[in-house]
Amino acid sequence: MCKRILYVEDNPRNMLLVQRILEAEGHELLPAVDGESGWETAVTHHPDLILMDLRLPGEISGFELTRRLKQHPDLRHIPIIALTAYGSGEAEDKARAAGCDAFLTKPADIRQIRATLRQFFAPEPAQNEVTAVHHYAFI
Repeated sequence: MCKRILYVEDNPRNMLLVQRILEAEGHELLPAVDGESGWETAVTHHPDLILMDLRLPGEISGFELTRRLKQHPDLRHIPIIALTAYGSGEAEDKARAAGCDAFLTKPADIRQIRATLRQFFAPEPAQNEVTAVHHYAFI
């Protein structure tokens, strides 16, 4: 189940860490170092998921890039996970308002990144499985 994951991140150490996590999970990394290259990579490659640093160099911030991606008819369905040093509730609210589907903080917790990726890539359960899970949750 190899997925193509765009990671928009200007810090080479963070990029390397995430690359190792993705490769260990069997995924392909599509790197971008700023908002402009993130946009071009997304438009060209249509990744399965995007990891987004919110504080990027250049004219396009992670917040703005997320808004643009969610407005693009061919890209709006792609899940975007904020992976950022901004740790406040206000930053998470702003990220979600821009269109982020999940919010993770740095320093990156490897287990949390893996678990979040698996949530987005988990196969859809059959209807009877959903019922069983919901039933179990209320017991």
